[in-house]
Amino acid sequence: MENNIQIAGFTAHIKNVSMVLSWTRKIAGQGTIQLLRAQRVAGEKHLLHATYQALLAFQRRENISPDLGMEICLRASAQRQISRAIQLLGIAEGKQRVAAVLVDCPEALPKLESMLGPQDTRALEFDPERLKAIYKISDQEVYAYKNVKKVLIERIALLNLEK
Repeated sequence: MENNIQIAGFTAHIKNVSMVLSWTRKIAGQGTIQLLRAQRVAGEKHLLHATYQALLAFQRRENISPDLGMEICLRASAQRQISRAIQLLGIAEGKQRVAAVLVDCPEALPKLESMLGPQDTRALEFDPERLKAIYKISDQEVYAYKNVKKVLIERIALLNLEK
C-alpha cells in the first residue's frame, strides 16, 4: 500500500493545545496529522523514518499504540512509553517550532497553514548538541554512527527488537 506522506515545519503560536489537536484530527479526515516539537527532531529524514516505521508496525500488527499519529510520535522519540514520548515531543502552548507529519491527507496542508501560519523550512533545523542532551546520546554513539540523526534513526529501528 502506497501512503502519501508530507512533512512540514512551522513557527507557530499555539494558544490552546487541545483545540489545535482536535482541529487537526478534523482536517485530517481519514488520514493522520501528527504535530511534534520540532526542536527535538533531527529534521525531515528523522520524521520520515519514524513514519515509515510506524506504518510498517501497523502493517505487521506490531504497533505500540492503536493510533497512527501516536505511533509516529513513539517512533520519532524512540520510546515505547506514550507518556515519555509526549513529554519529549508533544507540543505546548506558546510560540514554538512545530513539525507536522501528514499521512494520507494531501488536501490538509493549506488548512494546517491557516491554523499554524505559513510553512517555515527553518523550523526543521536542529541543534545536534541539544539533541544529544535531550536523548542522552553519548559521544561514542555519535562516533559510531557519524551523527546524531543516524543515532536516532538507529534507535527507532531498535524499537522493533524491544518487546
